[in-house]
Amino acid sequence: MKIRQSVCVHSPSGMELAGLAGLLAAVPAVALLGRSGRRHTGVARRAHLLLAAGGALVTGAALAGLATALLTAHHDGGSGGKTLATLMAIGMASGTLTLLAGTVALPGAARGPAAALRHVLDGLVIAASVWFVGWVLVARPTHLLGGATPYRCAAVILPAVLAVIALGLTGVLALHAHRPRRHTVRVGLGVSLTAIASAGVSSGICRRGDEQVLTSVLLLSAGLILVAWAVRAADRPVRVTGDVLERGGAYAVVPMLLVVAALGYHLSRGGTLDVYGYFGISVEGLALVARQYLALDDVRRYTVQLRQREKHFRDLAHTDPLTGLANRRGLQLALREAGETQKALIGIDMDGFKTVNDLRGHDVGDAVLAEVGARLSRNLLDGDVAARLGGDEFAVLMHGDAEEAVLAAHRLLAVLGEPYEVDGGQIYLSASVGVASTGELLHDADLALRYAKQRGKNRVERYQAGYDELLRRRGTLTGELRHAIDRDQLRLVFQPVVALPSMRPVGAEALLRWTHPELGAVRPDEFIPVAEESGLINRIGAWVLENACRQLADWLADGHDIWMSVNLSPKELHNADYAAQVADILAELGVPPQRLVLEVTEHAVATDMEELVRRLAELRETGVRIALDDFGAGYSSLTQLRTLPVDILKIDHALVAEPESRTGTAAPLVDVVVRLGHRLGLEVLAEGIGTPAQREVVEEAGCRLGQGSLFGWGVPAEHFESRLESLRPVGPRPLPAVRSGPPANAPARSQVVRLGPGMRQLRALLPTDPEFLAPAVDQNVGSVDSGREMGQG
Repeated sequence: MKIRQSVCVHSPSGMELAGLAGLLAAVPAVALLGRSGRRHTGVARRAHLLLAAGGALVTGAALAGLATALLTAHHDGGSGGKTLATLMAIGMASGTLTLLAGTVALPGAARGPAAALRHVLDGLVIAASVWFVGWVLVARPTHLLGGATPYRCAAVILPAVLAVIALGLTGVLALHAHRPRRHTVRVGLGVSLTAIASAGVSSGICRRGDEQVLTSVLLLSAGLILVAWAVRAADRPVRVTGDVLERGGAYAVVPMLLVVAALGYHLSRGGTLDVYGYFGISVEGLALVARQYLALDDVRRYTVQLRQREKHFRDLAHTDPLTGLANRRGLQLALREAGETQKALIGIDMDGFKTVNDLRGHDVGDAVLAEVGARLSRNLLDGDVAARLGGDEFAVLMHGDAEEAVLAAHRLLAVLGEPYEVDGGQIYLSASVGVASTGELLHDADLALRYAKQRGKNRVERYQAGYDELLRRRGTLTGELRHAIDRDQLRLVFQPVVALPSMRPVGAEALLRWTHPELGAVRPDEFIPVAEESGLINRIGAWVLENACRQLADWLADGHDIWMSVNLSPKELHNADYAAQVADILAELGVPPQRLVLEVTEHAVATDMEELVRRLAELRETGVRIALDDFGAGYSSLTQLRTLPVDILKIDHALVAEPESRTGTAAPLVDVVVRLGHRLGLEVLAEGIGTPAQREVVEEAGCRLGQGSLFGWGVPAEHFESRLESLRPVGPRPLPAVRSGPPANAPARSQVVRLGPGMRQLRALLPTDPEFLAPAVDQNVGSVDSGREMGQG
């Protein structure tokens, strides 16, 4: 028996060769994607490499499958063709998944992994809807494709699923990708075309559709070329749009409605659900549930973020950024939360803080305010609230009655009065404190605080009902004082400064008086603080200086051997042109500079030591003498006395009136201060002498100059001149040496002598020196009282 064997050799057709050539056009696109991935870094590099890998897998699977089909008979629709189609479908599906991953990873496609997952789920919702509608159209009884329905080839299922997913994801990116979105959407369209083409190639191989294979291969190459072209711009800077929740649910609602409508139509036509229908509905439902879960989680996290931000902004709105204390809003909130419990409010204002800002700068001022806040915080009790109300004004809300609040206020006053170490130096500040425990706490504490400042500062005042009337009066005084000079309501009186023990007048202190036609006589301790706070003190001080010097010129022209002392406000002292103004007035009126004494208080000394020394030195260069008033009131130190360019030391009246000590010696500190002043080369003047006993104590201590009610109150110029006429000596007394320049062979009084690095002291002019006058001879010195004491005469 003769057996004949035949071998069937497949000869490729022209259409098949065209398909293979068209598929080779995708190879350059894959190469471009790979080169783009190597050129980029970070997120863009990862996305481009994923796209390149996906394109290579799809192209490689398609080339391998198509070449196998051309060289063998596996394209004939038999079992071999189905196996080849299935293998191609798996390979191209892997590439399509990789392409989808690269699309989602593109810069601008999503904010992060969580957003990318939301995009994928949204794409699944759309894809499941498209799948189900497509199933209804191709399944019986609709059977839209008829005999072309690809039921016989299961290899088309996997690429078809990925194709609809790619379409759904592209739709989601078109809605939610960052702007500009066109680049990301183009990449998604290219991937969708590639996925559709993969399904077409697999189906064509399975069903031996040469035209379908050729069309799908060309479409696959076009998709990859579109991806390679669009990906070049897909990693450019994007503008973030939308919100965290990505509101707008039409892309999820519409697909679900399509599924419901398609299912209703299918069932109404007598159709049944097979595995493919169940698959579409299951994916749709699971994707919606997962998306809803993520949305709820996003809402929860977003709510937590909102609460945290709200708390942050609430803290900013109720907290002072400089000190970390509560601000005015925070204090008002604490007052409301305290309710009807027993509470008190302590209002605090730092005295003279504006001078620190003006002379040392706002940086130093802010450092001082921060230290004030720190001191308040360290001295709070549990439940107390400290606040900075603005500028240098603070408040403390505490639980307790009025007596406890007053005790706490005195404790805070002492704490805030301690020196402030700033930039290697010390700044001394006092505080005015007001306490309120009933009524409108903010309003009442503010009134008590303002009253404390009116009464001399550095004190604690408890609110009283009469403060409202005092505040109205202060407003009236402020308005009327502006016109007091123009309306000729101000005048000067003069209090004598006498030599001890002869009690002969050698100087006069100019005291300011204000008589209003309706308010009557207004005390200096009431209107001087008003002038300082309203900014009128410079004008009033200039008026006082000019009129005092004019009166002194008249007395000198009449032959009276006298000199004048005038009080100097700290605000005047810090005026850069003040020394020149003094020199101009003296030159205009022809008054010898040594006949004028300008007085500065210890409080001004404590504000800014370095600036004060410079200003006082400028004044002394004009030839006038400088007096330090209120010595012993609590600010000056030995170091300051050695540094300050002063000539006269005025002993505070509180030391003169000091009761007897345990040793039985009256006013022991007077003796100490007088000896100290003489050792430092300073003239010493005791003020506030009101009794013969006090005069004896001062004389016994060696003080040669005195002032006080014992020697006379402030009187008009004509009365003072009458006293001078009655005490005119037979022969003229020698005038003191001119201060414009020291003697040729001797240093000036109170001259600073440098002892070594960082060491200075004043050269002392002792009573044993020839220049020091004998006790029996009247000294030629004068002084003025501080603004607080201007009303004593």
